Amino acid sequence: MKNRLSQKTAPAVLNLDDLAKCADYSFMDMLNCDPDATESGADHAPRQVFSGHYVPVKPTPIEAPEYVAHSKHFFHELGFADSMAESADFVRIFTGDLSQVPVPMRKLGWASGYALSIFGTEYTQQCPFQTGNGYGDGRAISVLEAVINGRRWEMQLKGGGRTPYCRGADGRAVLRSSVREFLAQEHMHALGVPTSRSLSLYVSKSEKVQRPWYSEGSRSKDPDMFILEPVAISTRVAPSFIRVGQIELFGRRARKQEHPDAMEELEKIVLHLIDREYADVIDNKLSTAEKVVLLTREFRSRLTSLVANWIRVGYCQGNFNSDNCAAGGFTLDYGPFGFCEVFDPYYQPWTGGGEHFAFWNQPVAAERNFEMFCTALQPLLEMHPDALPDSIQALDEIRSGFAKVMQAEMEKMFVAKLGLGTFNAALFSELVTLMMQTSVDYTIFFRELSSIPDDIGPLKKSFYSHLNEDMDKRWSEWLTKWKSLITNTARTLEDISEQMKRANPKYSLREWLLAPAYQQAVTGNYALVRELQDVMTQPYAEQSQEVEEKYYRLKPSEFSELGGVSHLSCSS
Repeated sequence: MKNRLSQKTAPAVLNLDDLAKCADYSFMDMLNCDPDATESGADHAPRQVFSGHYVPVKPTPIEAPEYVAHSKHFFHELGFADSMAESADFVRIFTGDLSQVPVPMRKLGWASGYALSIFGTEYTQQCPFQTGNGYGDGRAISVLEAVINGRRWEMQLKGGGRTPYCRGADGRAVLRSSVREFLAQEHMHALGVPTSRSLSLYVSKSEKVQRPWYSEGSRSKDPDMFILEPVAISTRVAPSFIRVGQIELFGRRARKQEHPDAMEELEKIVLHLIDREYADVIDNKLSTAEKVVLLTREFRSRLTSLVANWIRVGYCQGNFNSDNCAAGGFTLDYGPFGFCEVFDPYYQPWTGGGEHFAFWNQPVAAERNFEMFCTALQPLLEMHPDALPDSIQALDEIRSGFAKVMQAEMEKMFVAKLGLGTFNAALFSELVTLMMQTSVDYTIFFRELSSIPDDIGPLKKSFYSHLNEDMDKRWSEWLTKWKSLITNTARTLEDISEQMKRANPKYSLREWLLAPAYQQAVTGNYALVRELQDVMTQPYAEQSQEVEEKYYRLKPSEFSELGGVSHLSCSS
């Protein structure tokens, strides 16, 4: 399987016929289809899905689609001609119409089920059937899997219409949330944080849906009105979209022996995950039990590194359930995310998220998801005939070692942000206290520190409050201690500064910058979306003076506590 998933290569992709030659649907070809699925893919009403890895679904095209943006960087990486993004056949497919795709592309997409656990607790009651068999891709439909330039990519429509997992919703995404996700994926990739990628974004010129949102100037915690918003479809791309929640669903069914094929389906999805995401580090010749142990170790490494990177760039996922945690170890599902501005360990952009998913708690939330992942894999080690006697013990040791590995990743990350040789707990603890007491802008502070200032003057650019004499003295004393540590090495200050600037971005995708972009986009003006895309795909660069004045500044006071900017309900 490993060889089959890697053997194809592709030429430059100039048109849809070239793209069709790259098609290779490993998920549908190698895994189990829901036995209750329809051949036509007309499967758009909520229902229970009891078995199988996917349901074939025919997407629902949006009406009168219009081009908004595409990722020029990703197109170039894939070898796609930029002109494809606005060509009629490409637009047709990536706005949900598969009726005219060239062979061997398929006229049906697919949606997958997953389980839900929140901070390590299993939930079934939000499923309309109270069984957990109704959770899954409610409006995410994969439409293509292809091997391009030797790499496998899955392309998934966000907002492509209803699936059996829609739980009564309309299956649509609106332009507001689509702009946010499109730009966030572009920005996170440029920041060097593993993420799903943006391919394209289209909006309907005629189709609208009703969504709860905030009235102008509202300081309400939750939306206080309903508005009509244009529907949109963004296409996100990843090596696979297998989630921890997906592995969890099949692990749960195997553990409870819910149907005769439950164990086989668990093993199939786990081996498929390995071939899609871990084939470069896990030998295909190993036994299933050996693969499972290596998988948990590798996923732990990726997940701890990912979360440390989130905190490095000030990103808060907002809703880090197991179904929003990619089993490949990258960022997935940009719903109620946000970038920390005023430093607050309990920063949480989502009104329903609670402290357990707050900015500084993301390492613990990740550990809970990892525990659910290990629990899901355990039936394979308990019941598989080739399981080694010590494999369950090895799994437990990997699981229990998560916090230690996470702490090491965090310390390594802050060493890089601070330009140190080794982690200094006392210096770091004092810094966190000062940042909280002074209301410091997280991104601007670390970027200004990266220039290694002679005094605290430049750092004050990041302060939302004025310093009294005592705080001024404490900051000056901290800066002196820090400089004595970084200068006590063989490195030059220029080298240290450059290293720090590679760890500390200058620009972050602040919500008060995003809001005007999607508000203008609703009127058909996409200039600000494209400007943000250009700025935020160069987050470490010293850009023009005009860009710096517009984007490298503190959050204006008028946006404080503003609904939809300082906080938001779960984005749709």
